[in-house]
Amino acid sequence: MATIQGNDRDARADREQLAAVRVAVDEVDEQIVTLIARRERLIRIAGTLKGDDAEVRAPGRVERIIEHVRAAAEKKDIDPDIVESTYRAMISAFIELELRIHKENS
Repeated sequence: MATIQGNDRDARADREQLAAVRVAVDEVDEQIVTLIARRERLIRIAGTLKGDDAEVRAPGRVERIIEHVRAAAEKKDIDPDIVESTYRAMISAFIELELRIHKENS
């Protein structure tokens, strides 16, 4: 019977720990959204300053950003592939936004 009670305590502790981790993840998500909002404001400004669609797409700039964030990930000992995938998706979405902004201001 002690084993069953021990398992119940372990399961309860695991649930409590998972709940705490989820709260922390939610807090990080809030911080990320705040930073994405800041990035969007900057992209909206950049979209009004570029001369053409090629300057918006800027594949060389994209690759420099990817190199930079991969290096930053490695310094922080996190998976650079996850960081790269996240950034590529984010950059793609922002390029689409910037293209729309550029078109509206041309």
